[in-house]
Amino acid sequence: MAQNQSSTRIFDFSRTSAAERWVPVNDDVMGGVSSSRVRHDGDGFAVFEGTLSLENNGGFASVRGAIEPGSLQGVTGLTIRVRGDGQRYQLRLRMGRRFDGVAYVANFETAKEEWTTVTIPLSSFEPSFRGYRPRNPAPLDAAEVGQIGLMLTDKQEGPFRIDLGWIDA
Repeated sequence: MAQNQSSTRIFDFSRTSAAERWVPVNDDVMGGVSSSRVRHDGDGFAVFEGTLSLENNGGFASVRGAIEPGSLQGVTGLTIRVRGDGQRYQLRLRMGRRFDGVAYVANFETAKEEWTTVTIPLSSFEPSFRGYRPRNPAPLDAAEVGQIGLMLTDKQEGPFRIDLGWIDA
């Protein structure tokens, strides 16, 4: 986003209520055994943490929060404030509120134990369905986005933790 554009805070994780609006969705929906949770930390941020397992063809852990459709209308990108564990995560957008279906994903790297601010233009989000690029997906329509999420995937087995400060549009 250009520096002269104004931004809107979509999630402020310093508030307990923001973390409570996010729910985990892990590979156990497909027989895997990865586990995760999202919680509010007393120091004013949310924590997405867990263990990624490759057992039973597993290999992903995610969390997502609902937003009002129309919240991202006219937006050109998202900015997220995170403190990572050095792993690569996906920022994910879903149009509507369906549990399953095409997600639009953009990968970002985290710096171990350092707060960083990552800006991702909407044009960088690519369609994905269960880890594959779907044929003839609908284009991402920011005005229709009803969910924002994070995912750890790419078979990065073991414990993970990413702290969330806020998400701006």
